[in-house]
Amino acid sequence: MEQTNIHDYIAAGHHAHLVGIGGVSMSPLAEVLHKAGMKITGSDMNESATVEHLRSLGISVAIGHRAENIQGAELVIRTAAVHDSNPEIAAARAQGIPVFERAQAWGSIMRGYKNALCISGTHGKTTTTSMCTHIIMAAQMDPTVMIGGTLPLLGSGYRVGHGDTIILESCEYCNSFLSFFPTVAVILNIEADHLDFFKDLDDVEHSFRAFADLVPENGLIVANADDANTMHTLEGESRPILTFGLEAGDVHAANLTWHRGLPTFDIIYRDQVFTRVGLRVPGEHNVKNALAAAAAAIALAVSPKAVSQGLNAFRGAGRRFEHKGSYNGAEVYDDYAHHPGELQALLSAAHTLGYERVICAFQPHTYTRTKALFDDFVQVLRQPDLTILAEIFAAREVNDIGISSKDLTDRIPGSIYCSTLEEVTARLREVAQPGDLILTVGAGDIYTAGEALVNG
Repeated sequence: MEQTNIHDYIAAGHHAHLVGIGGVSMSPLAEVLHKAGMKITGSDMNESATVEHLRSLGISVAIGHRAENIQGAELVIRTAAVHDSNPEIAAARAQGIPVFERAQAWGSIMRGYKNALCISGTHGKTTTTSMCTHIIMAAQMDPTVMIGGTLPLLGSGYRVGHGDTIILESCEYCNSFLSFFPTVAVILNIEADHLDFFKDLDDVEHSFRAFADLVPENGLIVANADDANTMHTLEGESRPILTFGLEAGDVHAANLTWHRGLPTFDIIYRDQVFTRVGLRVPGEHNVKNALAAAAAAIALAVSPKAVSQGLNAFRGAGRRFEHKGSYNGAEVYDDYAHHPGELQALLSAAHTLGYERVICAFQPHTYTRTKALFDDFVQVLRQPDLTILAEIFAAREVNDIGISSKDLTDRIPGSIYCSTLEEVTARLREVAQPGDLILTVGAGDIYTAGEALVNG
Protein backbone atom coordinates (compact mmCIF):
# COMPACT_ATOMS: atom_id res chain seq x y z
CA MET A 1 0.00 0.00 0.00
CA GLU A 2 2.82 2.40 0.92
CA GLN A 3 4.38 1.92 -2.54
CA THR A 4 1.64 4.02 -4.15
CA ASN A 5 3.09 7.26 -5.52
CA ILE A 6 1.86 10.28 -3.56
CA HIS A 7 2.50 12.57 -6.55
CA ASP A 8 -0.48 10.97 -8.33
CA TYR A 9 -2.74 12.27 -5.54
CA ILE A 10 -1.39 15.73 -4.72
CA ALA A 11 -3.39 17.63 -7.31
CA ALA A 12 -6.42 19.90 -7.52
CA GLY A 13 -9.74 18.10 -7.04
CA HIS A 14 -8.41 15.20 -4.96
CA HIS A 15 -9.64 14.67 -1.38
CA ALA A 16 -6.98 14.28 1.33
CA HIS A 17 -7.75 13.57 4.99
CA LEU A 18 -5.10 14.70 7.51
CA VAL A 19 -4.87 12.84 10.83
CA GLY A 20 -3.51 15.22 13.49
CA ILE A 21 -4.32 18.26 11.35
CA GLY A 22 -3.79 20.73 14.23
CA GLY A 23 -0.06 19.91 14.56
CA VAL A 24 2.70 22.43 13.88
CA SER A 25 3.64 21.10 10.47
CA MET A 26 0.29 19.49 9.61
CA SER A 27 -1.79 22.67 9.73
CA PRO A 28 0.39 24.55 7.19
CA LEU A 29 0.37 21.41 5.05
CA ALA A 30 -3.44 21.49 5.12
CA GLU A 31 -3.39 25.16 4.14
CA VAL A 32 -0.95 24.67 1.25
CA LEU A 33 -2.92 21.70 -0.13
CA HIS A 34 -6.21 23.59 0.27
CA LYS A 35 -4.71 26.53 -1.62
CA ALA A 36 -3.65 24.13 -4.40
CA GLY A 37 -7.33 23.28 -4.97
CA MET A 38 -7.54 20.00 -3.07
CA LYS A 39 -10.45 19.08 -0.84
CA ILE A 40 -9.02 18.83 2.68
CA THR A 41 -10.61 17.32 5.80
CA GLY A 42 -8.90 16.44 9.04
CA SER A 43 -9.13 15.33 12.62
CA ASP A 44 -7.38 16.29 15.83
CA MET A 45 -7.66 15.33 19.48
CA ASN A 46 -8.34 18.88 20.69
CA GLU A 47 -10.00 22.12 19.71
CA SER A 48 -7.40 24.89 19.23
CA ALA A 49 -6.85 28.28 17.62
CA THR A 50 -5.17 26.39 14.75
CA VAL A 51 -8.23 24.20 14.22
CA GLU A 52 -10.45 27.30 14.26
CA HIS A 53 -8.21 28.96 11.67
CA LEU A 54 -8.43 25.92 9.37
CA ARG A 55 -12.21 25.88 9.69
CA SER A 56 -12.31 29.57 8.77
CA LEU A 57 -10.67 28.59 5.45
CA GLY A 58 -13.46 26.09 4.79
CA ILE A 59 -11.57 22.99 5.95
CA SER A 60 -13.72 20.54 7.91
CA VAL A 61 -12.02 19.36 11.14
CA ALA A 62 -13.44 16.64 13.41
CA ILE A 63 -12.40 16.41 17.06
CA GLY A 64 -11.44 12.87 18.04
CA HIS A 65 -10.29 10.03 15.79
CA ARG A 66 -13.06 7.85 14.34
CA ALA A 67 -13.20 5.59 11.29
CA GLU A 68 -16.07 7.54 9.73
CA ASN A 69 -13.94 10.73 9.59
CA ILE A 70 -12.11 9.47 6.49
CA GLN A 71 -15.29 9.07 4.43
CA GLY A 72 -14.73 10.12 0.82
CA ALA A 73 -10.96 10.53 1.17
CA GLU A 74 -8.70 9.35 -1.67
CA LEU A 75 -5.57 9.51 0.50
CA VAL A 76 -4.76 9.89 4.19
CA ILE A 77 -1.75 11.85 5.52
CA ARG A 78 -0.57 11.40 9.10
CA THR A 79 1.96 12.86 11.52
CA ALA A 80 4.76 10.68 12.90
CA ALA A 81 2.91 10.57 16.24
CA VAL A 82 -0.08 8.72 14.70
CA HIS A 83 0.38 4.96 14.70
CA ASP A 84 -1.19 2.11 12.72
CA SER A 85 -3.55 1.39 15.62
CA ASN A 86 -5.28 4.76 15.12
CA PRO A 87 -8.90 4.04 14.05
CA GLU A 88 -8.65 6.33 11.00
CA ILE A 89 -5.42 4.72 9.78
CA ALA A 90 -6.86 1.23 10.41
CA ALA A 91 -10.02 2.17 8.47
CA ALA A 92 -7.96 3.57 5.56
CA ARG A 93 -5.92 0.36 5.38
CA ALA A 94 -9.07 -1.78 5.48
CA GLN A 95 -10.63 0.25 2.65
CA GLY A 96 -7.48 0.27 0.51
CA ILE A 97 -6.99 4.03 0.83
CA PRO A 98 -3.26 4.88 0.64
CA VAL A 99 -1.67 6.29 3.81
CA PHE A 100 1.26 8.69 3.50
CA GLU A 101 3.61 10.38 5.98
CA ARG A 102 3.62 14.15 6.42
CA ALA A 103 7.18 14.40 5.02
CA GLN A 104 6.10 12.64 1.80
CA ALA A 105 3.38 15.25 1.30
CA TRP A 106 5.82 18.14 1.83
CA GLY A 107 8.19 16.44 -0.60
CA SER A 108 5.50 16.25 -3.24
CA ILE A 109 4.57 19.92 -2.74
CA MET A 110 8.23 20.90 -3.10
CA ARG A 111 8.32 19.58 -6.65
CA GLY A 112 6.03 22.43 -7.69
CA TYR A 113 8.58 25.11 -6.74
CA LYS A 114 11.54 26.35 -8.78
CA ASN A 115 13.60 26.76 -5.59
CA ALA A 116 13.30 24.24 -2.74
CA LEU A 117 15.67 25.30 0.05
CA CYS A 118 16.01 22.53 2.66
CA ILE A 119 18.00 23.20 5.84
CA SER A 120 19.35 20.13 7.65
CA GLY A 121 21.82 19.46 10.46
CA THR A 122 21.99 18.00 13.95
CA HIS A 123 21.54 21.49 15.38
CA GLY A 124 20.91 25.05 14.26
CA LYS A 125 18.12 24.08 11.83
CA THR A 126 15.33 26.23 13.25
CA THR A 127 17.54 29.33 13.66
CA THR A 128 19.09 29.00 10.19
CA THR A 129 15.72 28.31 8.53
CA SER A 130 14.41 31.41 10.30
CA MET A 131 17.39 33.49 9.13
CA CYS A 132 16.84 32.25 5.55
CA THR A 133 13.18 33.23 5.84
CA HIS A 134 14.12 36.77 6.95
CA ILE A 135 16.53 37.08 4.00
CA ILE A 136 14.11 35.70 1.37
CA MET A 137 11.33 37.92 2.75
CA ALA A 138 13.68 40.95 2.59
CA ALA A 139 14.32 40.01 -1.05
CA GLN A 140 10.52 40.15 -1.58
CA MET A 141 10.47 36.63 -3.03
CA ASP A 142 7.17 35.81 -1.22
CA PRO A 143 8.24 32.33 -0.02
CA THR A 144 6.28 29.41 1.39
CA VAL A 145 7.94 28.46 4.69
CA MET A 146 7.89 25.53 7.14
CA ILE A 147 9.89 25.94 10.38
CA GLY A 148 9.99 23.67 13.43
CA GLY A 149 9.45 26.59 15.79
CA THR A 150 7.73 29.95 16.00
CA LEU A 151 9.24 32.89 14.11
CA PRO A 152 8.02 36.30 15.35
CA LEU A 153 8.26 37.72 11.80
CA LEU A 154 5.59 35.22 10.70
CA GLY A 155 3.67 35.04 13.98
CA SER A 156 3.83 31.24 13.58
CA GLY A 157 6.09 28.51 12.25
CA TYR A 158 4.93 28.70 8.66
CA ARG A 159 3.87 30.90 5.78
CA VAL A 160 1.95 30.19 2.60
CA GLY A 161 3.43 32.40 -0.12
CA HIS A 162 2.84 32.93 -3.83
CA GLY A 163 6.46 33.01 -5.01
CA ASP A 164 8.53 30.24 -6.59
CA THR A 165 10.59 29.50 -3.44
CA ILE A 166 9.82 27.09 -0.59
CA ILE A 167 11.99 26.98 2.57
CA LEU A 168 11.81 23.92 4.82
CA GLU A 169 13.49 22.88 8.02
CA SER A 170 14.52 19.31 7.20
CA CYS A 171 14.90 16.71 9.94
CA GLU A 172 16.91 13.50 9.69
CA TYR A 173 14.92 11.66 12.38
CA CYS A 174 13.34 8.52 10.86
CA ASN A 175 14.97 9.61 7.57
CA SER A 176 12.02 11.95 7.02
CA PHE A 177 14.09 14.41 4.92
CA LEU A 178 14.70 11.65 2.39
CA SER A 179 11.13 12.25 1.16
CA PHE A 180 12.13 15.78 0.07
CA PHE A 181 13.19 17.21 -3.30
CA PRO A 182 15.72 19.95 -2.48
CA THR A 183 17.24 22.14 -5.17
CA VAL A 184 19.49 23.66 -2.48
CA ALA A 185 20.35 21.36 0.46
CA VAL A 186 22.06 22.93 3.48
CA ILE A 187 24.01 20.69 5.90
CA LEU A 188 24.91 22.65 9.05
CA ASN A 189 26.64 19.86 11.00
CA ILE A 190 26.41 16.12 11.59
CA GLU A 191 26.68 14.44 15.00
CA ALA A 192 25.55 11.19 16.57
CA ASP A 193 21.96 11.95 17.62
CA HIS A 194 18.53 10.29 17.51
CA LEU A 195 20.23 7.05 18.51
CA ASP A 196 16.84 5.50 19.23
CA PHE A 197 16.55 5.38 15.42
CA PHE A 198 20.09 5.49 14.00
CA LYS A 199 22.61 2.80 14.95
CA ASP A 200 25.64 5.10 15.23
CA LEU A 201 27.40 8.09 13.65
CA ASP A 202 28.07 6.12 10.43
CA ASP A 203 24.37 5.49 10.09
CA VAL A 204 23.62 9.21 10.62
CA GLU A 205 26.25 10.18 8.02
CA HIS A 206 24.78 7.67 5.56
CA SER A 207 21.37 9.34 5.94
CA PHE A 208 22.80 12.84 5.34
CA ARG A 209 24.69 11.62 2.27
CA ALA A 210 21.45 10.22 0.86
CA PHE A 211 19.85 13.62 1.54
CA ALA A 212 22.65 15.44 -0.31
CA ASP A 213 22.27 13.01 -3.21
CA LEU A 214 18.64 14.12 -3.64
CA VAL A 215 19.90 17.43 -5.06
CA PRO A 216 19.71 17.49 -8.87
CA GLU A 217 22.92 17.92 -10.91
CA ASN A 218 22.04 21.59 -11.51
CA GLY A 219 21.25 22.15 -7.82
CA LEU A 220 23.63 22.95 -4.96
CA ILE A 221 24.75 21.54 -1.63
CA VAL A 222 25.66 24.14 1.02
CA ALA A 223 28.01 22.54 3.56
CA ASN A 224 29.89 23.46 6.75
CA ALA A 225 33.62 23.45 5.96
CA ASP A 226 34.40 23.60 9.71
CA ASP A 227 32.55 20.35 10.47
CA ALA A 228 34.71 17.26 9.90
CA ASN A 229 31.72 14.88 9.86
CA THR A 230 29.96 16.93 7.16
CA MET A 231 33.09 17.06 5.00
CA HIS A 232 33.63 13.31 5.48
CA THR A 233 30.01 12.59 4.54
CA LEU A 234 30.35 14.54 1.28
CA GLU A 235 33.65 13.00 0.12
CA GLY A 236 33.41 12.10 -3.57
CA GLU A 237 30.12 13.98 -4.05
CA SER A 238 29.67 14.89 -7.74
CA ARG A 239 27.08 17.64 -7.21
CA PRO A 240 28.30 21.23 -6.80
CA ILE A 241 29.10 22.18 -3.19
CA LEU A 242 29.27 25.70 -1.76
CA THR A 243 31.08 25.67 1.59
CA PHE A 244 30.79 28.06 4.52
CA GLY A 245 32.83 28.46 7.69
CA LEU A 246 34.09 30.95 10.23
CA GLU A 247 37.42 31.54 8.50
CA ALA A 248 37.54 28.89 5.77
CA GLY A 249 35.05 28.08 3.05
CA ASP A 250 33.64 29.77 -0.06
CA VAL A 251 31.51 31.94 2.23
CA HIS A 252 33.21 33.02 5.48
CA ALA A 253 33.48 35.81 8.04
CA ALA A 254 36.11 38.54 8.29
CA ASN A 255 36.64 41.54 10.60
CA LEU A 256 34.51 39.89 13.29
CA THR A 257 33.97 42.16 16.29
CA TRP A 258 31.82 41.75 19.40
CA HIS A 259 29.85 44.34 21.32
CA ARG A 260 28.03 43.18 24.47
CA GLY A 261 28.05 39.64 23.17
CA LEU A 262 26.64 40.53 19.73
CA PRO A 263 28.72 40.01 16.55
CA THR A 264 29.33 42.28 13.57
CA PHE A 265 31.29 40.94 10.60
CA ASP A 266 31.87 41.00 6.85
CA ILE A 267 30.54 38.12 4.78
CA ILE A 268 33.22 37.17 2.25
CA TYR A 269 32.27 35.38 -0.97
CA ARG A 270 34.83 34.54 -3.66
CA ASP A 271 37.44 36.61 -1.77
CA GLN A 272 35.30 39.74 -2.00
CA VAL A 273 33.21 41.46 0.69
CA PHE A 274 29.65 40.42 -0.18
CA THR A 275 28.03 42.47 2.63
CA ARG A 276 28.47 43.45 6.28
CA VAL A 277 26.03 42.32 8.96
CA GLY A 278 25.36 43.02 12.63
CA LEU A 279 23.46 40.23 14.37
CA ARG A 280 20.94 40.76 17.19
CA VAL A 281 21.51 37.21 18.48
CA PRO A 282 24.60 36.26 20.52
CA GLY A 283 27.20 33.53 20.10
CA GLU A 284 29.72 32.22 17.61
CA HIS A 285 27.25 29.46 16.65
CA ASN A 286 24.89 32.15 15.34
CA VAL A 287 27.70 33.64 13.22
CA LYS A 288 27.99 30.18 11.63
CA ASN A 289 24.20 29.93 11.21
CA ALA A 290 24.21 33.37 9.54
CA LEU A 291 27.02 32.32 7.18
CA ALA A 292 25.02 29.20 6.24
CA ALA A 293 21.93 31.34 5.57
CA ALA A 294 24.01 33.80 3.51
CA ALA A 295 25.50 30.93 1.48
CA ALA A 296 22.00 29.57 0.81
CA ALA A 297 20.86 33.04 -0.25
CA ILE A 298 23.85 33.37 -2.59
CA ALA A 299 22.85 29.99 -4.10
CA LEU A 300 19.44 31.56 -4.85
CA ALA A 301 21.01 34.73 -6.34
CA VAL A 302 19.70 36.99 -3.55
CA SER A 303 21.17 40.51 -3.39
CA PRO A 304 23.75 41.48 -0.74
CA LYS A 305 21.34 44.15 0.51
CA ALA A 306 18.57 41.60 1.21
CA VAL A 307 21.07 39.35 3.04
CA SER A 308 22.21 42.14 5.36
CA GLN A 309 18.65 43.48 5.87
CA GLY A 310 17.30 40.02 6.64
CA LEU A 311 20.05 39.07 9.08
CA ASN A 312 20.09 42.48 10.79
CA ALA A 313 16.34 42.19 11.45
CA PHE A 314 16.48 38.67 12.90
CA ARG A 315 16.04 38.60 16.68
CA GLY A 316 15.76 34.87 17.24
CA ALA A 317 13.16 32.17 16.84
CA GLY A 318 10.80 31.07 19.61
CA ARG A 319 12.58 28.96 22.28
CA ARG A 320 16.00 29.96 20.90
CA PHE A 321 17.57 32.15 23.62
CA GLU A 322 14.12 33.66 24.15
CA HIS A 323 13.82 36.31 26.85
CA LYS A 324 11.06 35.37 29.29
CA GLY A 325 11.34 38.20 31.82
CA SER A 326 13.02 39.07 35.11
CA TYR A 327 12.87 37.79 38.69
CA ASN A 328 14.61 39.43 41.67
CA GLY A 329 17.05 41.24 39.38
CA ALA A 330 17.92 38.09 37.40
CA GLU A 331 17.17 37.83 33.67
CA VAL A 332 15.37 34.65 32.60
CA TYR A 333 15.88 33.15 29.14
CA ASP A 334 14.66 29.90 27.59
CA ASP A 335 16.38 27.73 24.98
CA TYR A 336 15.51 24.51 23.14
CA ALA A 337 19.07 23.07 23.28
CA HIS A 338 18.89 19.34 24.04
CA HIS A 339 22.14 17.93 22.62
CA PRO A 340 25.58 18.48 24.27
CA GLY A 341 26.81 20.38 21.18
CA GLU A 342 23.87 22.78 21.37
CA LEU A 343 24.32 23.20 25.12
CA GLN A 344 28.00 24.00 24.60
CA ALA A 345 27.14 26.68 22.01
CA LEU A 346 24.47 28.18 24.27
CA LEU A 347 26.66 28.27 27.39
CA SER A 348 29.65 29.66 25.48
CA ALA A 349 27.43 32.49 24.23
CA ALA A 350 25.94 33.02 27.71
CA HIS A 351 29.38 33.50 29.26
CA THR A 352 30.15 36.39 26.86
CA LEU A 353 27.14 38.45 27.94
CA GLY A 354 28.64 39.91 31.12
CA TYR A 355 26.34 38.44 33.79
CA GLU A 356 27.63 37.76 37.33
CA ARG A 357 26.50 34.13 37.27
CA VAL A 358 25.03 31.71 34.73
CA ILE A 359 22.41 29.41 36.25
CA CYS A 360 21.24 26.58 34.01
CA ALA A 361 18.06 24.57 34.69
CA PHE A 362 18.31 21.67 32.25
CA GLN A 363 15.75 19.01 31.38
CA PRO A 364 17.30 16.11 29.41
CA HIS A 365 15.20 14.95 26.44
CA THR A 366 14.65 11.18 26.03
CA TYR A 367 16.28 8.34 27.97
CA THR A 368 18.22 6.97 24.98
CA ARG A 369 19.89 10.33 24.23
CA THR A 370 20.77 10.87 27.92
CA LYS A 371 22.35 7.42 28.14
CA ALA A 372 24.18 7.55 24.80
CA LEU A 373 25.67 11.03 25.42
CA PHE A 374 25.91 10.81 29.23
CA ASP A 375 29.61 11.75 29.60
CA ASP A 376 29.22 14.68 27.17
CA PHE A 377 26.28 16.01 29.18
CA VAL A 378 28.30 15.73 32.41
CA GLN A 379 31.18 17.66 30.84
CA VAL A 380 29.11 20.53 29.47
CA LEU A 381 26.80 20.83 32.50
CA ARG A 382 29.81 21.43 34.76
CA GLN A 383 30.30 24.81 33.06
CA PRO A 384 27.46 26.93 34.55
CA ASP A 385 27.95 28.52 37.98
CA LEU A 386 24.96 26.48 39.12
CA THR A 387 23.26 23.57 37.34
CA ILE A 388 19.74 22.45 38.27
CA LEU A 389 18.54 19.21 36.69
CA ALA A 390 14.89 18.41 36.07
CA GLU A 391 13.88 14.79 35.55
CA ILE A 392 14.27 13.43 32.00
CA PHE A 393 11.47 14.33 29.55
CA ALA A 394 10.29 11.00 28.14
CA ALA A 395 8.85 12.26 24.81
CA ARG A 396 8.10 9.09 22.82
CA GLU A 397 9.99 6.68 25.11
CA VAL A 398 9.51 4.34 28.08
CA ASN A 399 12.30 4.27 30.66
CA ASP A 400 13.33 0.65 30.26
CA ILE A 401 17.03 1.51 30.73
CA GLY A 402 16.57 2.78 34.28
CA ILE A 403 18.27 6.17 33.87
CA SER A 404 17.49 9.40 35.76
CA SER A 405 18.73 12.99 35.88
CA LYS A 406 19.82 12.05 39.41
CA ASP A 407 22.63 10.05 37.73
CA LEU A 408 23.89 13.28 36.14
CA THR A 409 23.78 15.26 39.41
CA ASP A 410 25.90 12.58 41.06
CA ARG A 411 28.67 13.46 38.56
CA ILE A 412 28.27 17.28 38.48
CA PRO A 413 29.68 18.99 41.60
CA GLY A 414 27.24 21.38 43.31
CA SER A 415 24.34 20.52 40.99
CA ILE A 416 20.77 20.15 42.24
CA TYR A 417 18.29 17.43 41.23
CA CYS A 418 14.56 18.22 41.04
CA SER A 419 11.99 15.50 40.47
CA THR A 420 9.27 17.98 39.34
CA LEU A 421 9.17 21.26 37.42
CA GLU A 422 7.44 22.92 40.40
CA GLU A 423 10.54 22.07 42.42
CA VAL A 424 12.75 23.59 39.68
CA THR A 425 10.80 26.87 39.92
CA ALA A 426 11.02 26.83 43.73
CA ARG A 427 14.81 26.31 43.63
CA LEU A 428 15.27 29.10 41.08
CA ARG A 429 13.21 31.38 43.33
CA GLU A 430 15.56 30.59 46.23
CA VAL A 431 18.84 31.20 44.38
CA ALA A 432 18.02 34.06 41.96
CA GLN A 433 19.83 37.32 42.65
CA PRO A 434 20.61 40.55 40.75
CA GLY A 435 23.19 40.04 37.99
CA ASP A 436 22.21 36.42 37.30
CA LEU A 437 21.41 34.96 33.90
CA ILE A 438 18.91 32.13 34.42
CA LEU A 439 18.54 29.69 31.52
CA THR A 440 15.76 27.10 31.29
CA VAL A 441 17.00 24.60 28.70
CA GLY A 442 15.63 21.53 26.93
CA ALA A 443 13.24 20.35 24.22
CA GLY A 444 10.48 19.31 26.63
CA ASP A 445 8.34 21.48 28.94
CA ILE A 446 11.15 23.01 31.09
CA TYR A 447 10.17 26.47 29.75
CA THR A 448 7.11 26.34 32.02
CA ALA A 449 9.43 26.44 35.07
CA GLY A 450 10.90 29.77 33.90
CA GLU A 451 7.48 31.16 32.99
CA ALA A 452 6.18 30.24 36.45
CA LEU A 453 9.20 32.05 37.97
CA VAL A 454 8.69 35.34 36.10
CA ASN A 455 4.88 35.24 36.36
CA GLY A 456 4.74 34.05 39.94
